[in-house]
Amino acid sequence: MKSFILIIVASFGIAFASFGQKYAYIDSKYILENVPDYAAAKEKLNTYSERWQKEIDDRYKALDKMRDAYNREEVLLPNEVKVKRKAEIDTLLQQAMALQQEHFGVGGDLFQKRQELIKPIQDQIFDALGKIASKGNYSFVFDKANQSNLIFADPKYDLSERVLKEMGITVK
Repeated sequence: MKSFILIIVASFGIAFASFGQKYAYIDSKYILENVPDYAAAKEKLNTYSERWQKEIDDRYKALDKMRDAYNREEVLLPNEVKVKRKAEIDTLLQQAMALQQEHFGVGGDLFQKRQELIKPIQDQIFDALGKIASKGNYSFVFDKANQSNLIFADPKYDLSERVLKEMGITVK
């Protein structure tokens, strides 16, 4: 009998505790689009990315020309020249792949630049959201932009404008 009463009390306690939780959401895409520093940082990041991609593309074009020349001349070349040319082509290929990894690989230059340019902005957003969430006693705050399974979100629970305001940004 005591365990039955304990189960009922526990069930009511859990039910009432869940009613006390507050939920809200933000739209990080919307927030980032309205942060002026983000547009500039994204533009810088794109400039670096394009420059590095051009450098890599140029290496691969040079490699393709070298391969084409080798393929045209292969039948006329002595074996030791063939071996030397193949080694040069392989070396250039390895260098191009290494450069690609250096710029775009995990922990590469693009990642480092993203950390340098974008992360401080994301940290500002997170700090502003943290202040708002703690003042409003929100238990959970979801990100609408990153929720592929969020089917419906009532706009009255959207904290995006409040986050921008907390950051000192007014939306036009």
